[in-house]
Amino acid sequence: MGTYCNPLDLGYRYQHMKEGERIAGFREGADPTLVYFKGKYYLFVSMSAGFWYSDDLLHWDFHADPDLLIYDYAPDVRQVGAYLYFSASRKGRNCPILRTADPLTEPFTEVSAPFAFWDPDMFWDDDGRVYFYWGCSNMSPIWGVELDPETMTPIGEKKELIFGREEELGYERPGNNGIVDKESSVLYKSMKAFYNEATGHLELPPQMAQMPGLNAEVLTAMFNAVGKPYIEGAFMTKHNGTYYLQYACPGTQYNTYADGVYTSKSPLGPFTLQGSNPFSAKPGGFMTGAGHGSTIADKYGNYWHASTMRISVNHDFERRVGLFPAGFDADGVLYCNQNFADYPHEIPAGKFDAASQQPKWMLLSYRKTVTASSTAEGSDPVNAVDEDCRRWWSAGSDQPGEWLCVDLGRDCDVRAVQVNMADEALAVDFPADSYGDDRKTRHIETRPQISHYTVETSLDGKVWTLREDVARECSNGYYEYADGIRARYIRVTGGELPYGQALRISGLRVFGNGEGDCPAQANAKAVRVDALDGKISWQHIENAQGCNVRYGIAPGKLYQSWLVYDADEVTLSTLMAGQTYYICVDSFNESGVTTGEIIKYGGLNHAHKGSPAVYAGNRFRQRKRGAPDTGCHEGRRL
Repeated sequence: MGTYCNPLDLGYRYQHMKEGERIAGFREGADPTLVYFKGKYYLFVSMSAGFWYSDDLLHWDFHADPDLLIYDYAPDVRQVGAYLYFSASRKGRNCPILRTADPLTEPFTEVSAPFAFWDPDMFWDDDGRVYFYWGCSNMSPIWGVELDPETMTPIGEKKELIFGREEELGYERPGNNGIVDKESSVLYKSMKAFYNEATGHLELPPQMAQMPGLNAEVLTAMFNAVGKPYIEGAFMTKHNGTYYLQYACPGTQYNTYADGVYTSKSPLGPFTLQGSNPFSAKPGGFMTGAGHGSTIADKYGNYWHASTMRISVNHDFERRVGLFPAGFDADGVLYCNQNFADYPHEIPAGKFDAASQQPKWMLLSYRKTVTASSTAEGSDPVNAVDEDCRRWWSAGSDQPGEWLCVDLGRDCDVRAVQVNMADEALAVDFPADSYGDDRKTRHIETRPQISHYTVETSLDGKVWTLREDVARECSNGYYEYADGIRARYIRVTGGELPYGQALRISGLRVFGNGEGDCPAQANAKAVRVDALDGKISWQHIENAQGCNVRYGIAPGKLYQSWLVYDADEVTLSTLMAGQTYYICVDSFNESGVTTGEIIKYGGLNHAHKGSPAVYAGNRFRQRKRGAPDTGCHEGRRL
């Protein structure tokens, strides 16, 4: 039994984008399709020039295949019979559907090219029939159609299945933390002066109305769609006779990027929104976002959900891949366990209960003292330990030998280290094989870009032990020391890095078993601000790193979570109008987690007299209650 830590430690490929005068270079891995096929797991990810494969979901090897529709987004790979079928997004032109009997030894060959689509998903039902889902737009829905399993061409007419409902579903609202910002749209800012509120149309001057492809009707539709969610990334899973149609929203660049789900007794609907939604979301913590994914059963019958995590600093499409335990509860509710989802977790070699999975170890490095060999202007070493992947420390030069060191403050039981590299201001020449036109050009780097660095540990800061000598494609390296090592100092020293960059680290994260007391229990209050937002607050907890707010539609269904550091409140912006919620605020530090009491919105003040549970690492303990609970006015305790 081993551990992994999100984002997954994969060799994410560089992509270089030129949009007008803007040039951006960044590593990207997104829109993952995870599939179990003939005894192996396969992971297909956008813009990767190949795919990964594994025997155990822990150790991944890369299979290069730069000819596999390298510039077509959101690859979908599903089994139909003895074949693995591949399709990807290509707007404006018919998209090919390919297949292979063995992706490691045989090439994918084209079966059909039925029509143009974006964000495809093929589903093989247990009666042998095949269905196809697609859509990626803030103006149009998720579509579905049946396919002929021999020709992979449509049977009958396509159906509209899912539309955006951002006025009812808080998690669909575009913007970080659900805050819609239309002014951030270039289209909105440039066109709002021509908008007639009385008619709901743009009234364009003649010179603009006559521009090719930009008539008033098209621009009005685009203008009115600003602030509406992208509904995209369909994926179908069937469980106990029910069809679960999953979809992503509101946009990949937001911390609230999530997957929702509708259910039906028929593969083409009608579909009903699941009461517990979004089923996959990670709005807080080191790396946020958990949308546009795939849900499969492993060889033991456990379910896993792979989805997209965002950085979105150098470009909106700067992204990574996360893996989360998932499942269906006794009532058939699809859920993901995303509590502490970017901490180390085990992948058991056998059947397990996804809802009960806990972090294997806690974070030892948060806001600890950090020193560096040098620091570039505008950067700070503390950025590497503040649990925000969107900030980083950068060395003052691009020469090998620059280093960053975290002081844990005392000798610690260290069990894992994660080194998260960052990119900044990359500018490269665009080769002749770049894809696109004068408006937008994209180049995917198919040559391996190797990162060289070392990881060392020390008890005294003088005598160092080499733990890792890294030379591979590696932006989010994860190194496990399951038996534990004693260390106070952890140092990363850079060597040759991709494109001659300076050493940049967004997260030097150290995990292990803390040896102090778990934090006091959070005394939480919950206020429903409006139909889609809830404000959760608690008293300041002196020895806590932060709190993990779990919430859901029933006391036994707290499937959503929002992790925050150094805060006494959070606004949950992902709620559904008309839905009653139950809230539990768990405090945590490097020694473990103290479970809070469950609060129900509304109702009379009521205190439950049980003892709060505490878990530390993989150990459960009970913590004695201090002063009696006084309840709260805004919510009811269970």
